[in-house]
Formats: sequence, C-alpha cells, structure tokens
Amino acid sequence: MRKLLLLVLFVSVTAVTYAGGYRVSVQGQRAMAMGHTGVAVVNSAELVFFNPAGLVYLENKLNVSVGASAIFSDVIFQNEELGASAETDNSVGTPINLYVSYKLNDWMSVGLGVYTPYGSEVTWPTDWAGSHLVNNIDLSAIFIQPTVSFKLSEFLSIGGGPIYASGSVNFNRNANRTTTDLDGNRSNITVDDSGVSNWGWTVGAMFNFNDNLRLGFNYRSEITIESEDGEAIFANFPNSPGVPPNGATGFKAELPLPAELTVGLSYEYEKWLFAFDYNRQFWGVYESLDLTFENGAPPSINPRNYKNSSVYRFGLQYQATEKIALRAGYYRDETPVQPGFFAPETPRNSSDGFSGGLSFAVTSKLAIDASFFYLRFEEIDASYDFGTNSTGGTESFGGTYKSGAFAPGLGLTYKL
Repeated sequence: MRKLLLLVLFVSVTAVTYAGGYRVSVQGQRAMAMGHTGVAVVNSAELVFFNPAGLVYLENKLNVSVGASAIFSDVIFQNEELGASAETDNSVGTPINLYVSYKLNDWMSVGLGVYTPYGSEVTWPTDWAGSHLVNNIDLSAIFIQPTVSFKLSEFLSIGGGPIYASGSVNFNRNANRTTTDLDGNRSNITVDDSGVSNWGWTVGAMFNFNDNLRLGFNYRSEITIESEDGEAIFANFPNSPGVPPNGATGFKAELPLPAELTVGLSYEYEKWLFAFDYNRQFWGVYESLDLTFENGAPPSINPRNYKNSSVYRFGLQYQATEKIALRAGYYRDETPVQPGFFAPETPRNSSDGFSGGLSFAVTSKLAIDASFFYLRFEEIDASYDFGTNSTGGTESFGGTYKSGAFAPGLGLTYKL
C-alpha cells in the first residue's frame, strides 16, 4: 500500500502532459485519434479499458490491440514582479498499451489489458524559484486489468473486473527557499521507491438501441491509500537544534485516488461514425496531501481542495476505403484546481485537445493504427498560497504558467 501511495503522491506532475489529476489519457491509438472517446465505440480490444461490457459485441473470436506514443511536453513559468522565470526540460513520456479479448461463446467474452496510465519525467532547473515545492520527478507505472463481459440480451451487456497497479517513483524538492548546510548546499527531501502495488476495480454497461446507435457507461472506483511506513531521505540540512537530521526516515500519509464516471453515445451512418463521451472525475475527495515524518521534522501539510471536474470528448471516423479509416477528435478538459491552490507540481489548468489519425488494413486480419494529439493548456496567472517558509509559516508562490504537449502514436490491431 505504501508504495502505491508514493506513486500517487507525486504522479500529479505528469498532469503537465496529460489529462487531469493522476491520469494519463492515452489508452489506445484508435480512441486517441477520436478525441479519446470509446465508452460506446465497438471497434477493437481497446474496449478492455474504455468499457469491457462491449467486448461481447466484437465480431471476431480473438482481438488484439497494441500501441505506444511518444509524448513531448513543456511548461514555462514567469513572475515578472520577482524577475523569475523557468522552463522544464522537454520531457518525453512513452505510454504503452496492450489489450486482448477472447470470445468464449455468444454471450461471454474475457479480456486482459496491460497499459501505462502514469509515466513521465519532469525536471525544473536547479534552484529555480519554486524549488521548495518541486525540483524533479521520474515516474513509471504499469496497470494490469483482467475483465469479463456478459451479453444479457441483443440490446444489453455488462462487464468489469479488478485493476492491479505496479510502478516506481523518484521525487525531489528543496526544504524551503533559504535553508542550506554549512557549504551552502540547498537542503532537500527525496522520495525514492519501487515495487508499487494496489487494487481497484471497474464496471461498465452497454445498450444497443439498434445496429447504429449505442449508449455506454463505465465507472472506476475510488481508492483511499494509506501509508504507514514510507521512506523519505533528508539531505544537506544543517546540524542545528530543531532541524531534522540527514538520512532516511519513515513517514505516514493518506491520499484518495478519486472515482470517475464516463457515459457516451456512438452513432454509425453509412461510412461515418460519430462518438461523444462525458467524463466526470470526482476530485472533491482530494482535500489535502499531508505527510508525518518519524525523524521529528514538522509535518508537511499541503492543502489541495480540488473540485469535481468534467471532460467533454468528441470523435469522428470515416471509412474512406475498404482499407483506410480516417479519424479526428476534440476534447475539453476542465481543471479541478481552485484559485489559491495552483502548485507547480500540478500546473493543471483547463485545456483543449485536438487529435487525429488513421488505420490501414494490411490484411483482413492485421491493421496499422496511427494517431496524434496536440494539447493546449490555457495560459494562466495563478498561485499556491500554502507553501511553507523557513520559519514554518505559510507563503504564496505564483506567476504565469504556459504549457502544451504533442504526441504521435503507432499501434497494431489483429483479429482472428
């Protein structure tokens, strides 16, 4: 449990690149090309992630989808009043996904998904103005999701299953703006751990009104993670009364991984497929990120006060020829961060995503899937008003944030 907490505590930095909070919205090349819609779309084994209830409607007995993306992101911070500016290193994330479904009979299918919902590296310059909040993060994770799908009738199906998470994280920040050791080295704290693991679950339903119109529903559970024996490393602290000693120590913390609900429609008309998904993320449970250290250091109290937020996704597919399917999409992702709680570890303002792609059928069994997306975050003047200064009081840190991301992706779809 403690190791998944480490993953979730600091994974939020990857929100610079992707959708809100702790998530990475690149879970399939076909879906990504259509604005990451998929809860009511039946076209590949990507349904393992988007809505396992739809697996029983896939025509082929065996369906396999595999893909990867290269995601390039950048964040620029400026505070003209303080004369401060900084830019993150151009981090490259490489999320991958593998989905397999197998039809046991006309009313039951099983599936397995292996994908990376978290995976990125973000590095701010040394001693930048916000180094007391975050310096860098190196994150990798993998999720494994077995599923089962049942057809209750020609018009209704259900599906779901557990989710197993595993990964690692390295995170570093300075203690505050001024504290150093006798040689002038900035005091800092590092969290480094691996072998992350914990469980969640998902459930979905799909309604087929007719051969052309579908309604989909998918829910992912909230998980409250409790850490009882995590490890933090204190470095370059001065040897003074009241100052935490250097070295490794344990800590305790608790953090909710919020639930989310997605509902959507798809409609097929001749060569066209239209899709719309509405995604509700229940971030209201994320009130604060608090850590208590065993070495006598003052507890780290970090209010977050997130609010529930929504994502609106639109997708389009056109079957141009027997071998080529063209796709495009758009989505609007609302920020869960409220004014005064905008930390540089999660520069997570509202964004607009634009995507496109295609599939080329090499044979009747094998197709190549290509996608891309461009994510434009709104430029925002914002602050985090709950940082800790050298005397233990609170201070505000803010400025103007500009960020964006671009990601090409490639995958294969096989059916038998």
